[in-house]
Amino acid sequence: MISEIMSTAGEKMAKAVESAKEDFSGVRTGRANPQLFQKVMVDYYGTPTPLGQLGQLANPEARTIVITPYDKGALKAIEAALREMPNLDANPQNDGNLIRVTLPDLTEERRKEYVKLVKAKAEDHRVVVRNLRRKGNDDLAALKKDGEAGDDDIARAEKELDALTKTHVDAIDEALKRKEAELLEV
Repeated sequence: MISEIMSTAGEKMAKAVESAKEDFSGVRTGRANPQLFQKVMVDYYGTPTPLGQLGQLANPEARTIVITPYDKGALKAIEAALREMPNLDANPQNDGNLIRVTLPDLTEERRKEYVKLVKAKAEDHRVVVRNLRRKGNDDLAALKKDGEAGDDDIARAEKELDALTKTHVDAIDEALKRKEAELLEV
């Protein structure tokens, strides 16, 4: 039963770390990254559809993304979705076959705003990991209370859970450090 609690907590903590990395990849840096546009929702014939499913995203230059839709009828809808995208600061250009988005250089002020945003996201994910630790500790306490495990086993499991939590929080911090360096790089 203890091993089940530990494995469940470990799996969920790992998912929280992956979620943090995915969130960080959605924050714009100085370079254009197709990952920024993957989750943009486009109203495709009345159905919200992720942009990544509607066309090919290419990165021919450092600050340019070219979107080639699989269906040319979706060009206007894709262009409209890109115009509504927050924090894009770019004007998509539709030439009838593809859409070209050239991202402007980030100002120092904008970079610092993005660093604050990434730090807030990192803290949210750390809180998720800590809440998973608390849930695991509560489950262990319930086992102890029901007499299903001894005091020594519970104490050992709590130490393992704390070590697991530290490992995952450190992974989030490392991802944050990499993203912060990427954001501040000119």
